[in-house]
Amino acid sequence: QVQLVESGGGLVQTGGSLRLSCAASGRTFSNYAMGWFRQAPGKERECVAAVTWSGGSTYYADSVKGRFTISRDNAKNTVFLQMDSLKPEDTAVYYCAAVLSRRSWYYRRADEYDYWGQGTQVTVSS
Repeated sequence: QVQLVESGGGLVQTGGSLRLSCAASGRTFSNYAMGWFRQAPGKERECVAAVTWSGGSTYYADSVKGRFTISRDNAKNTVFLQMDSLKPEDTAVYYCAAVLSRRSWYYRRADEYDYWGQGTQVTVSS
């Protein structure tokens, strides 16, 4: 089992920044590819960013490309999502997720992930 705990969400004005963190425990963190997803009310959960186990390859949804940055610190068992130039449409609950994989690619579908955090709310006011 892998336990994931997100933090760093909150209320921010348009154009502001937030940095989400996801702390993992329970298994060897570097054996897992990681992803950040979000879900707004009435919408499907979508992958906004993903990273391979090593951090060597990353994926970004078109809607966040150039504004969000995913990174990981395997020594600290943590994955981050730096969110800049936030927009009201970024408002959602953000989840981190883990999948056991040391392959050199990332995962973009929610059904590919094995473990999920409880989510953290991000609200961007206009």
